[in-house]
Amino acid sequence: MKNNILIILIFFSQLFFLSCDTGNKSTPAGDLAKRLLNERADNFIFETIESADGSDVFEIEAKGEKIVIGGNKELTKATGLNYYLENFCKCQVSLNYNQLNLPEKLPLPTEKIRIKTPFEYRYIFNYCTFGYTMPWWNFDCWEKMIDYMALKGINMPLAIIGQEAVWTEVYKELGVNREDLDSFFVGPAHLPWGWMGNIDGVAGPLPQSWIDKRILLQKQILERQRSLGMTPVLQAFTGHVPKELKQIYPDAKIMQIDSWAGIPGTYFLDPSDPLFTKIGSLFIKKQTELFGTDHLYDADCFIEVDPPSKDPEFLEKTSRAIYESMASVDKDAKWILQGWFFYFRQGFWQKEQGEAFFRGIPKDKAIVIDLYGEKNPTWDKTDSFYGQPWIWCVICNEDQKVNMSGHLHAMQEQFDRAWQSEKDNNLKGIGVIPEGIGYNPVVQDYIFSKAWKPESGDLNKWVEDYAARRYSTQNPQALKAWDHLLKSVYSRTRTMWSPFITTPQMVKFSGSKEDIRHNRVEFAITEEDPFAWDFNVYELAEAAKCLLDCADELKDVSTYRFDLTNVYRELLHALTHKYIHELSVAYDKKDLNSLQKAREQILKLIDDLDTVTGCDANFMLGKWLNEATGWGDTPDEKAYYNRNARTIITIWQPWEDGDLRDYAGRLWNGLLKDYYRPRWVLYMDMIEESIKANKPLDRKVFDKQVRKMDFQWTLDQKKYPDQPTGDIVKEANRIWKEYSSVYTKSK
Repeated sequence: MKNNILIILIFFSQLFFLSCDTGNKSTPAGDLAKRLLNERADNFIFETIESADGSDVFEIEAKGEKIVIGGNKELTKATGLNYYLENFCKCQVSLNYNQLNLPEKLPLPTEKIRIKTPFEYRYIFNYCTFGYTMPWWNFDCWEKMIDYMALKGINMPLAIIGQEAVWTEVYKELGVNREDLDSFFVGPAHLPWGWMGNIDGVAGPLPQSWIDKRILLQKQILERQRSLGMTPVLQAFTGHVPKELKQIYPDAKIMQIDSWAGIPGTYFLDPSDPLFTKIGSLFIKKQTELFGTDHLYDADCFIEVDPPSKDPEFLEKTSRAIYESMASVDKDAKWILQGWFFYFRQGFWQKEQGEAFFRGIPKDKAIVIDLYGEKNPTWDKTDSFYGQPWIWCVICNEDQKVNMSGHLHAMQEQFDRAWQSEKDNNLKGIGVIPEGIGYNPVVQDYIFSKAWKPESGDLNKWVEDYAARRYSTQNPQALKAWDHLLKSVYSRTRTMWSPFITTPQMVKFSGSKEDIRHNRVEFAITEEDPFAWDFNVYELAEAAKCLLDCADELKDVSTYRFDLTNVYRELLHALTHKYIHELSVAYDKKDLNSLQKAREQILKLIDDLDTVTGCDANFMLGKWLNEATGWGDTPDEKAYYNRNARTIITIWQPWEDGDLRDYAGRLWNGLLKDYYRPRWVLYMDMIEESIKANKPLDRKVFDKQVRKMDFQWTLDQKKYPDQPTGDIVKEANRIWKEYSSVYTKSK
């Protein structure tokens, strides 16, 4: 009898303890805290709270020596943790490195803090991000990214990995064989442009092992995102089909669209054809079987190409057919589409066409991404997307340019304008939709801070606080450095094309015209501005000097070392217009002595850039290539991924005569030394010979030679280091001593 009573007591005592608060155990927010803070995570307790009006909300308070963070979702608990770390501990979680120098005794809030967001959606990613930044990421990389997203409160990520497996199943059922799919699927880093319907077969065929591995990766990504309360955006059918489908369905309305970037046009199925709904519903069905659904589907049919007709009735039928292909399988489907075409193809999409297109979609069944909000928003040119919900976003980076850019003042002004005008209407979210991420973490941090505090504030103070968190310091020089950065590189919208990492040519900087993609401004070499950039280089030099002055205190802080590398890389690169201009002037004058001097300047600059970028793994070609080849199971597969990784960042199209050369050029260690330097050597050898022979440079001969040289580089299997080969503090000191006089403004 006593034994039975003892057993009952033990049972109820265990039940009691299980019913008590278990802190961070077995909860997604708690697991995130442990990944981030290790044993310090034990200082936090996460609780679920109610949201009175359905808005996402978090609370922070102290209970004894513990920090209690409440959230209506696992995601908002993580966001509350980030708020505490930033505002009480002056810490920062970033896209490359974290600064988590927590006080030995955690500060305790004196009263409960409760913060909610007015935005239902906080969006991230662009199709191109999956090709320019993330094609080679494994789950370790994705885990860090998803943690970052949760901490910033991002709840609506584009999640489109693994599509090839879905298409394989769909087209197998429709009678398309694997050989035909091999000419349809593109290479790994080129997949976004295949998904968007721009290209077929480029850099293919895609190995089956890649398709199989991406299924597993996508399942891991989605499981983690959903466990935190995110609603991933999957793919829907856009009408892009293999050309071989025409043979199986000869009566189907399948047309070849215009070429894209010199590549033959792909094939599209007319949405009015019954086959469109059949394929679209089959795609959603197969995708749901593989990956589940959160009822959000991206379909950008006309992102950079025009529909075959401007007829409003046709456009209305088109959008209705696309939506119905989703809704026929998922009655809760919402169509996510980028509003880029209203800007990029604005000549086609007049008001009549836009209204008709959105008329075909039931109200509140579409969500439009206004992705260029910091420079050219379209909400104010389309009657706020004709009544459909929309999300204000910034691009801030194209093609993963390695630069420092992002006009924070313009972002604040444009967001304030949208917020004040549309907060009571259909503005439902805020987001970041760059083609590349990693080199300007301040932009992402600033935009997602607006998700929780949309009211306009003091930007200078925000940047000062950002700097203090980034390095865990109140060092006046560090704060001053960021003030100079705000006045220079973070006062330009996006960087211009760099003539330094494009095919060499003569450029005398005496003016330029604006370009729809890159928004160049009028710029010229003058006595007042010898650099001809779209930002104040003298201010950048002041930032570089101030940052270097902090080295004794901050030399072991990873965020500081990253920024020092980035700033000195940008500072050196700021000389490229000046040096190319001097080379061009020397050539025009047939002055061999000046030409030799300009040659030496350019080659030394390349060598110094290569050295500086070798001080951080995030600026190293070897990291990119090693991540790529890591997906290969055989020597042949590794060689294939190596070539694809090299191609996308150089010649883009895997042949000698492509049109997109250098579009995604990178200022990376290894690439500077072995790809860009030989180009400039060849070019300067040829222009010197042309002066000596008293003949103009034969541009066709040069172009043929450089294209052959570039193409051969993409086939090379040379290994490059993926860990730092130099010390940035040492190199920054050397660079400053050697170049500082160039950045001294004459009085």
